[in-house]
Amino acid sequence: MSTSAIKHYVDQFQHLQKDLISDQLQAQRQSAIELLQKTGFPTTRQENWKYTDVRPIIGKLFNVATLNPENISTETIESIRLHELDCHELVFINGRFSAGHSRLQALPDGVVIKDLASALKDHRQLIAEHISGFSAAEHNGFTALNTAFIRDGALICLPPNAAIEKPINLLYLSGLHDRPFASHPRNLIILSENSQATIIENYIGLDDSDYFTNTVTEVCMKQNAHLQHYKIQQESMQAYHIGSLKIAQGQSSRVESHSISLGGALVRNDIHSRLEAEGAGIIMNGLYMATGKQHVDNHTRVDHLQPHTSSHEIYRGVLNDHARGVFNGKVIVHKDAQKTDAVQSNANLLLSDNAEVDTKPELEIYADDVKCAHGATVGQLDQDMLFYLRSRSIDAHTAKSLLTFAFADEVIRQIKLDPIRKRLESLVIGRLPEADLIREFAA
Repeated sequence: MSTSAIKHYVDQFQHLQKDLISDQLQAQRQSAIELLQKTGFPTTRQENWKYTDVRPIIGKLFNVATLNPENISTETIESIRLHELDCHELVFINGRFSAGHSRLQALPDGVVIKDLASALKDHRQLIAEHISGFSAAEHNGFTALNTAFIRDGALICLPPNAAIEKPINLLYLSGLHDRPFASHPRNLIILSENSQATIIENYIGLDDSDYFTNTVTEVCMKQNAHLQHYKIQQESMQAYHIGSLKIAQGQSSRVESHSISLGGALVRNDIHSRLEAEGAGIIMNGLYMATGKQHVDNHTRVDHLQPHTSSHEIYRGVLNDHARGVFNGKVIVHKDAQKTDAVQSNANLLLSDNAEVDTKPELEIYADDVKCAHGATVGQLDQDMLFYLRSRSIDAHTAKSLLTFAFADEVIRQIKLDPIRKRLESLVIGRLPEADLIREFAA
């Protein structure tokens, strides 16, 4: 099965060469497609993919979407857009940039917010210097596939001492296609010394289309740079989503990563941060909710490479029906990383006897002066709390929904942007029985 999929993508790659921009990334594209041919896609025989079988993805032959993004109606975009959020916004339809639907306001001098296809013409050297493509240690076939088809996405670059007050929203909309299609967005974020930004990646399905989103985001954080990063995944329930976020952090840089997964038939999120200088720190919050036969896999990794670095991670999962969740969080404290402070927690709530989760928090410590802790829990709703709510004349369905919302809201309430937090709370409540009553309680 993998052989036919690889042949399909190689044929597509060769066919699209004339459409791909001839630039300094051509060598990387070619190397990536060759590596895909050599190593193939991951299988359950590999430890990092042990609980996630990607055969449903590679068993389908996804083609590049042909829909012109400007043909999507303004009404469709407006029905999805978060109007309460005053932001800069780049809109992509099936992986292709839509200038007509995007909104970019006045920017400070030196700040670059552009679609990658245009940026590859105007900022070739900057992109070539910072896009890493993939490394042998982290490589998987999906990252290589994304690199081979680098064409569109976003470039965000802040010069030293720049602060973007308004959030930057990357809105990826997929659907309205009559056959399975794939998109391979590539985002490059460069925050120079003392710069600050809030960036949102929104992945939303327009309908119940069968499609595959294969996205890679790379972040370069210089000294004392600060980033709030949000990834909100609401793909079609028939869609597949493979996403990778790679972060390189300089001295005293700070990252807040919020990852929310609500949609998709099969989803995999990889987040990897390298704390490469003293004082670097990252906060990682995650929430995944799955129902039916959804499969959601979250893999995180933090490398503490220097002294006085910190990482604090909280992920929560809510699983119902026959859904399956996977969490694998690895923290590696390297031998020179004394005074490391690392905390990792994963809690899971199973609402059905058929729901399943595989959780594996990991610590590898090669330094002796550190403060590290990790833990994981898997359980059902607290019967004592249910009894307490029932004793207050709250019916069983509402009581269960209230406790489920409270469990998920522990992650959502960490989100600092009010419009995003309120939208997510509404989305979570909408998935629960007695949603209208829960909204009254949560108000």
